[in-house]
Amino acid sequence: MKKKLNYLSVFFLACLLSSCATIFGGKVTSAQRTKPKEGEPARKVRPVAVIADALIFWPGLIVDFATGAIYKPAPKSESEPKVEAASVKK
Repeated sequence: MKKKLNYLSVFFLACLLSSCATIFGGKVTSAQRTKPKEGEPARKVRPVAVIADALIFWPGLIVDFATGAIYKPAPKSESEPKVEAASVKK
């Protein structure tokens, strides 16, 4: 019984010391990792992850912002590289 309690304590502590968006947010895309250049729109933040990090364990916010997991992933159309059609001369 004591051994199960120790494992449960370690698991619970690991959950509290982790950041929500990094653990549950899925794969971090390159659009989330790179900062927007001048003139580009700012990245949108996942509000649920911010609130959960703030309520559960606030240093998790630091981890989420450092990894970029706190930002919403770009839509598929924006994340795919744009390929221009090559003009064919006859």
